[in-house]
Amino acid sequence: MVLNKLCTGVIHRLWDSPKMTLNVARYLTKGVRSILAGEPLMRIARRRSLVLLAVLCIVGTTPAKAVSQTDLLKLYAHSRLVSMNQFKCFDALITKESNWRVDAKNGSHYGIGQMRNNTYRRLDGFNQVDWSIRYITKRYGSMCNGWRFFKANGYH
Repeated sequence: MVLNKLCTGVIHRLWDSPKMTLNVARYLTKGVRSILAGEPLMRIARRRSLVLLAVLCIVGTTPAKAVSQTDLLKLYAHSRLVSMNQFKCFDALITKESNWRVDAKNGSHYGIGQMRNNTYRRLDGFNQVDWSIRYITKRYGSMCNGWRFFKANGYH
C-alpha cells in the first residue's frame, strides 16, 4: 500500500519534468529488461535513487515470475556503475564467472564474482555485486580493465 502510493507519487512528480517523464514512463512500464536495454538508462542511472525506486516499483507492481533475480542484480549493478560501457564489461565478467548465480561454486571460489572468501559466500546477491565491484576496481582500476585482463589471460 505504502509502496504503491510512493511509486504513484514519484511517477506523477516526474510528469512535471517532460524530458525525464518520457524516458521513465516508456522504460518503467516495459519492465527491468527494457531498462537495461540501452542508452536512456544512462540518463536515468545518474539518479541512482530513481533507479532503485524504479526497482521497488516494478517489483511491487509486477507478477513475481516477470522479474528474475538476475534482472534485479543487473539493474542494481548498473545503478552502481553509471557508465554503460563499464556495466557491459562487468556484465561480461560476471556472466563468464558465474552467469549471475549467487550460489555458484567452482572449487574454493563462490558467488557471482567467484571469490575465495567464506564471508563473501554467505552474502546476498546485492552485497556480492558491491564486493565484486570494489575488488575489480581496486585490482584492475575499472571493469573494462578487468575484462581485458580476463580475456588476455585466456580465462574465457
